Amino acid sequence: MSTIVKRLLALAFFSSFTISNLVFAAEDWQIIKVNGHDYLTVENIAKFYGLPADVVSSGEKTQLEAVKNPLEFVRDSREAMINGVRSWLCFPLIEQDGKILVSRTDVAKTIEPLLRPQCVANVGKVQTVILDPGHGGHDKGQPSRYGYEKDFALDVARKLRPFLQAKGLRVIMTREGDYFVPLEVRAQIANATRNSIFVSIHFNGTNDDPNATGFEIFSFTPRGAPSTSDNAAAPSSLSMQPGSEVDAQSMALSVCIYHSLLGHIPEFDRGIKRARFAVLRLTRVPAVLIEGGFLTERGESQLIAKKDWRANLAQAIGVGIENYRDLAGKKPPMLVADYRRQNKSPPVEFVAPEADLSLLNLIGESAFHSSSPTPAKTSPPAAQTPPPASSLESAVIVP
Repeated sequence: MSTIVKRLLALAFFSSFTISNLVFAAEDWQIIKVNGHDYLTVENIAKFYGLPADVVSSGEKTQLEAVKNPLEFVRDSREAMINGVRSWLCFPLIEQDGKILVSRTDVAKTIEPLLRPQCVANVGKVQTVILDPGHGGHDKGQPSRYGYEKDFALDVARKLRPFLQAKGLRVIMTREGDYFVPLEVRAQIANATRNSIFVSIHFNGTNDDPNATGFEIFSFTPRGAPSTSDNAAAPSSLSMQPGSEVDAQSMALSVCIYHSLLGHIPEFDRGIKRARFAVLRLTRVPAVLIEGGFLTERGESQLIAKKDWRANLAQAIGVGIENYRDLAGKKPPMLVADYRRQNKSPPVEFVAPEADLSLLNLIGESAFHSSSPTPAKTSPPAAQTPPPASSLESAVIVP
């Protein structure tokens, strides 16, 4: 290659970076060790993304209307508001030497895919959607005075199917009627399908708080981290349970659907969460589980019982799935503010900037080297592209 060509290529590469990228590229992440765990300061994270961040006291309630910054954390908590949506970190924030610290696991596994889902490797590659209406047959799910969870979930899936088909997506239902399908069979259907995603539809219930309301969405808990429902980082939750090679894609799918849900249906935001539910644990494709509201709360159960409300819910999920597919073209997803602006509601617009540098390039391969367990000898489905040799996954968190 001639010297002139090399110089031209170098100039083109240089000009592809913004000034802010060049300035920050000269600085490394300041990784702080606390009891063998890796952390980053809130200031460091905010500077990388070029977004303002704040930390509120644990006594303050982070409602969307009161959020002032695209990154808002809660002191001594796992709760955060990211791009206008309540999210739950794997580990609580800690304070050291006057600095508020976020675990490295959460930077790689939570914040990055929620702020920039379009930058996740192999994201948006979907031709088939596996719709999984929860429960069925003898397993009625959560009861209400208006009906059973199993019936409402099936109806939402039936309403969602033609919407997705009209968008050119193939749809497979794990159950077409009122019969029981074992959880492992539901996962097997997804794993055997090329270029698929798995969307499980449920409704919530609780005996602890009859006034509990709202949506929440789950994806699989990263390896070495506690699930959101684990109140403390118990050794059992931090054991070497297998992780998922597609957890970043699942989180990207979560954020696309969740922004659409909250933008279309103004129910309470319970957040994007983590769990080791069987259908999430057993699937090897991007997978989420949606809890579409509480059948134990009188007003919300009345809404869920209305077919028009369920149709709106189905459409909102469908728009989110379509938004996820668009990520393959590196198109940033619509946010809650975008949908509410379309509905002529006051917007709260937080947009994560595009960046030419990934976390991996910025921090270095050795700092964020993958520590995933060795894959099983059984080959993954043909649909799933093997992950790169190194990824954003952090080292194992040792309790």
